[in-house]
Amino acid sequence: MLWIMNPSDTPRINGVVESILYVDDLPRAAAFYTDVLRLVPMVGDPARFQSFDAGAGRVLLLFKRGGTLQPTAVPGGVIPPHDGHGPHHIAFAIAVRDYEPWRQRLLAAGIAIESEAHWERGGRSLYIRDPDNHLVELVTPGIWPNY
Repeated sequence: MLWIMNPSDTPRINGVVESILYVDDLPRAAAFYTDVLRLVPMVGDPARFQSFDAGAGRVLLLFKRGGTLQPTAVPGGVIPPHDGHGPHHIAFAIAVRDYEPWRQRLLAAGIAIESEAHWERGGRSLYIRDPDNHLVELVTPGIWPNY
């Protein structure tokens, strides 16, 4: 069913707050995002999830694959079950001036750069894989009309 609303009656979406990746080995994945990408860990449960500050009020959540198949009671409600399979894609914003330093950092850390792209709007992308084979992109402004 397609919901059609008058655009003037539709409240605005202000951004994506959480992005989630499902991982097989939570400590290994958490180490990658902490040590390689330098994301700052926030709250977590070593058996089930780890959250990271992904910049600008955004959160990256790593969930142990299969660890969220039951509803989870939290102090204000219940989080419904969710899960995911297969390699996913996530992109992190970086400054134009940081493109080459990131490239050098990844190579120095032994992280293979799977691909690079130069976009017609002027943006650039570096593509790498995390330990769970998720495609991780580091991208400068100039790839989308709004970025």
